[in-house]
Parts: sequence; C-alpha cells; structure tokens
Amino acid sequence: RWYPQEHQGLALGIAGAGNSGTALAALFAPVLAKSFGWGNVIGLAIIPLAVAFVVYLALAKDAPEQPAPKRMGEYLDVLKVPDAWWLMLLYGVTFGGFVGLSSSLTIYFNSEYKLDPVVAGFFTAACVFAGSFIRPIGGALADRFGGVRTLIVVYGLAAVGLTLASVQMPSPYMALAVLLFSMMSLGAGNGAVFQLAPQRFRKEIGVMTGLIGMTGGIGGFYLASTLGLAKQMTGTYQLGFLGFAALALFALVALAGLKNKWRAVWPTLANSDGDAVPVRV
Repeated sequence: RWYPQEHQGLALGIAGAGNSGTALAALFAPVLAKSFGWGNVIGLAIIPLAVAFVVYLALAKDAPEQPAPKRMGEYLDVLKVPDAWWLMLLYGVTFGGFVGLSSSLTIYFNSEYKLDPVVAGFFTAACVFAGSFIRPIGGALADRFGGVRTLIVVYGLAAVGLTLASVQMPSPYMALAVLLFSMMSLGAGNGAVFQLAPQRFRKEIGVMTGLIGMTGGIGGFYLASTLGLAKQMTGTYQLGFLGFAALALFALVALAGLKNKWRAVWPTLANSDGDAVPVRV
C-alpha cells in the first residue's frame, strides 16, 4: 500500500526476493555444519533473526492509506470468492515448485551426480539466488504487460525447463543450467502472481497475500514429497520433474481460460467505489 497500484507488482517482487535467505542457508549451512555440527548451525540462525527483529522494530510503519479494520471473521470472506482460490492455486504452482526444488536440489545433485554435499549446496544456492532475484523482474513485467500475459509465458517456460530436467543430463553442469532456467521461470511467476493479488483484492491485500503465501508453502511441501516419492518408486527423480511440468501446463491452461473474464470484470470491481484505479491484468 505504500506504492501506487501500477508499481505494486515490482514492490511485492522486491519484498519477495527475500526468498534468497533460502539460498544463503543452502550456501552456508553445510559449510558451517562441517565445523560446528548441525545443532549449532540451527542455533546460529538466531543471529540474523535477531538482527531482522531489531530492524523491524525500528523501521516498520503502516501505510497511510490503511483500510479501516474489520471483524476477524470478515477477513475470511475472500474465501467465498473463486478468484481467491485461483490465485492461491497459481502461486501454489510457482512458489510451490520453487520451494519444492529448493528443498530437494542439494539431495538431488548429491545422489544423482555424486557431488560433495557442500558443492551440491553451492549448486542449489545458485538456483535459489537466480529464482529469488528474478522475482522483482517478474513483478515489473506484470506491471508493464499485465500479470495474466506474463504468467502465461512463465508457465510455458517453466513447463519446458522442467520437462528437460526430467531427462537425465550427462553432466551436473548441464543439469544445473536446466534447473537454473526452471527456477528463474518459477521465480518470475512468483512476482507476477503477487502483481495480480492487489489488482483484484485492493482492500484485502494483507489477508490475500497471507493466504496466497500459505498455499505456496503447502505446495512446496507436497511437491518436495513427490520428488522423494518418485525417487523411491522409480530410482530416479525424473518422474517427479514431469509432475512439476504437468502442473505448470495445468496452470497455463487454467489461466488462458480465465483471462477474458478477469480482464472484463476486475476493472469494474476495482472502480466500484468511485475511485479511478488503474488495473493491469
């Protein structure tokens, strides 16, 4: 809410680039664990957490255009709106895929290509950094061209990348290149989904970003589990990657079916209170 509607995709994308913390964990945790043990690594996480807490206490402020508070139950009224569930599903695919891969790639590179766990952690960190730092670009592209158009391209690219990942690459560096491409596609999609949320739910941004983020986290848990299940059942992760690609294609088809309705209805809903609000869908 601190930013104009036409720049909220970029703003939310920059905020979401904090996902790079996952990459920092993948980068430093295995190295620290070799010296201090995993128990102490978890304890050391208190240090950045405490720093973030102090910075938040000192600097965080609510936006001046904060809507009037509602009763707690009224915030969940958004769950009666089908568009809310669609946005949650779309983010479940992009961020769920991102988190699922982030959680699994170190084990993947270690087991499939026999890389040292530290080196596998470096490979994973590269993928997560790439996916995190392209997220603001995805939000900016959605601000410029519309979230729906951006997401359609993103899901198509993600499906291609994940399908290629399902083919066992002859070297870990080729696998890294394909997974970098896939993670960047999913990362851009994360930014584009969050550009759409305030276009549709401008008075419920807080609860909607929370619900959408929750769905992404749940999606990541289940998608990481499917990779492990694929490995257990077939001996490789490749079927799991194909499942990821199928989800991206499903999201693309669903979005293609929704786009005309959203473009016709959302501007009317956004301006129903008499304000001239630009909507980029």
